[in-house]
Amino acid sequence: MIYRNEIEKKENLILASYAMKSSNTRGRQYDEEEHPYRSAYQRDKDRIVYSTAFRRLEYKTQVFVNHEGDYYRTRLTHTLEVAQIARTIARTLKLNEDLVEAIALAHDLGHTPFGHSGEDTLAKLMKDHGGFDHNTHGLRVVDKLEKRYPKFCGLNLSEEVRRGIIRHSTPFDQKRMGDQNVPGPNLLEIQVVNIADEIAYDNHDLDDGLKSGLLSGKDLAGTAMWDEAVLFNEKNSPPDIDKSTGRAQIVRYLINKQVSDIIDTSFKRIEEFGIREVEDIDKIEENVIAFSGELNTKRIEFKKNLEEKLYKHYRVIKMSKKASRFLTSLFGEYLNNPEQLPPQYLERVKGEDKFRVICDYMAGMTDRYALDQYKMFFEPYERV
Repeated sequence: MIYRNEIEKKENLILASYAMKSSNTRGRQYDEEEHPYRSAYQRDKDRIVYSTAFRRLEYKTQVFVNHEGDYYRTRLTHTLEVAQIARTIARTLKLNEDLVEAIALAHDLGHTPFGHSGEDTLAKLMKDHGGFDHNTHGLRVVDKLEKRYPKFCGLNLSEEVRRGIIRHSTPFDQKRMGDQNVPGPNLLEIQVVNIADEIAYDNHDLDDGLKSGLLSGKDLAGTAMWDEAVLFNEKNSPPDIDKSTGRAQIVRYLINKQVSDIIDTSFKRIEEFGIREVEDIDKIEENVIAFSGELNTKRIEFKKNLEEKLYKHYRVIKMSKKASRFLTSLFGEYLNNPEQLPPQYLERVKGEDKFRVICDYMAGMTDRYALDQYKMFFEPYERV
């Protein structure tokens, strides 16, 4: 049998000196007895997987609305892909793979229905009432909104995982609302999840864009990363390869190239910055986990093209505007008639800000549930 203390000893032997060890955790908000067989971060990971917010990610979308097709990425499939990429990077750099996986699994728990359109809409509606962003809300989910334990609200996660949620950052993320940071160094494990999220976003949105027909090879031709991937596919595939397999080969090449570049570049940067302990990380004013300058230049070009051709495609904009109208109308209905809220939320309205209660409720909705609620409110023949 393997006990927790043996897992902790193994971490101290195998992981790099600058990796975060579970035996050195700053602990949890509420004291709990340690588990005999699982480390602190393994326990966090399990708590996240069993949470209601995690299950709901299956029906929360990124670019395409849920009913557009069941083969497009959802927040759940995206989360699993981020975790897979992040684990590969962490394992190779001898970082704490359990901590990385826990942060990756939790990083999107605060997302609204309808992707970034939903977040933008709630941020606008909450502008004068404390604001909204998915990272701060994600911390709120794991600290307060999940109800799974009799002695405390939330999941009572370790401070390092909570820090990973609030400090999650990609080019899509907005400025955080209020001062809700979690103290401590900007761990390399947190940086790994941030950069893994970028890789997953770009390449899987590319895949979905090509599948949907909103993107074509012609749209992307001329960008260095795409041209290299196409050339790789042509050299390493039979001439009669079908479109679907060819597309998978291209996406696989792009992910592998970026992950390999991050590992090589980050290892060199760790050496150059002289990082030996966890505490050394905060002395560095920039991210240590990074792409090489050459690849980053290519990525900027590729991302710009993806934004113009996919995210600004008229069909995507129409879906986004439609989603915003749904959520704005629903929010107004609950605000004017809070008695239509479920009992547990209506009870909270008596002692809390009504806007925040409604925001909590709506942020937790899936695409499908939000659409069903909209139909019940605004379509006269729909059953309530």
